[in-house]
Amino acid sequence: MGGIERVGVVGCGLMGAGIAEVCARAGLPVTVVERDAHAARAGRERIARSLERAASRGGITPGLRDEALARITVADDLDALHDRDLVVEAVAEDERVKLEVFTRLDALLTSEDCVLATNTSAIPVIRLATATSRPGHVIGVHFFNPVPVLPLVELVPSLLTSADTLARAETFTTGVLGKEVIRAPDRAGFVVNALLVPYLLAAVRMVESGIATAQDIDRGMVLGCAHPLGPLALADLIGLDTTQAIADSLYAEFREPHYSPPPLLARMVDAGLLGRKSGQGFHSYSEHGPGTAAARPESG
Repeated sequence: MGGIERVGVVGCGLMGAGIAEVCARAGLPVTVVERDAHAARAGRERIARSLERAASRGGITPGLRDEALARITVADDLDALHDRDLVVEAVAEDERVKLEVFTRLDALLTSEDCVLATNTSAIPVIRLATATSRPGHVIGVHFFNPVPVLPLVELVPSLLTSADTLARAETFTTGVLGKEVIRAPDRAGFVVNALLVPYLLAAVRMVESGIATAQDIDRGMVLGCAHPLGPLALADLIGLDTTQAIADSLYAEFREPHYSPPPLLARMVDAGLLGRKSGQGFHSYSEHGPGTAAARPESG
C-alpha cells in the first residue's frame, strides 16, 4: 500500500476546482482534466480566483497562493492522468457521464494501485466500481462545497472496496488534506444528503404552494434557527440541477415521497435557473452576492 503523491481530478467546476485547490495547498502536484481547452482555461481561472480570495482574506500568504497555483496543471485530455496515485472524478451528477469517465480511466491508468475516487453526491458507488476492472480500488470520497472551507468528507466504500483502498483514502483525506471524515454506507444520498435534501425540497414546496416567499423562508431559518444559509440559498449554492439530480437518485432508490423533486424545481432547471452558477435561482445573484427572490410561482 503506497502513499498518494500525485493527484488527478476530472472536472474543474466548483467541486473539481476546490478539490484541486486543497490538494495543491497541501503541497501535492495536481493535474486537472476538463472536456476541452476552453473549459480548461476557465477552470484554471476559477482556481486562481479562489486562491486570490483566500490570500486577500488572510487565509494563506501570497507566497503559498503562488506555490499552490504553480502545482496545478489543467489539461483537456484524460491521458494526462495516466501516472496518478489518486484520481478524483468530479464531473456532472449524471450516472452515464460518470460511468464513461470510470471506464476510460480504468483503461489508461498505468498504476495497478491507483485509487479511483468519485465525488458523487448520491449515485451508489458500486455502480461506478463495476464499470472498471478494479472495483476494489474504487471508493466514494465526497467533499462539500466550498471545498477549501468545509472540513467534512464522507468516505463511502462499496461492497467491493478493499480495506487497503479505504485506509489509503482515509489517511490521505485526514493526514494530508486535514479534513474530518465520516464513513457512510453505499446508499443513495449517503448520510448528509439523505438528511439535507428532504429539507431543501420541503422549502421548494413551500414556495411552490405560495406559503411563503423564498426570501422569508431563508430569513426564517437563518434568524430563527441560526443556519448560516437558508434552504433555498443553499440549494442555489449547490446548484438546482445538482439538487434535482440528488433527489432523483434518492427517489429512484427509496421511492419515498419526501425525496421526490417538486415540479417547480424541475421547471427551474429546464429554464436554466440553476442558482449561483447561472446568476439566478430562488434568488438573483451578482458579483456582490444574493439579491431578492427570483422564483415565485403564480397560483391558478
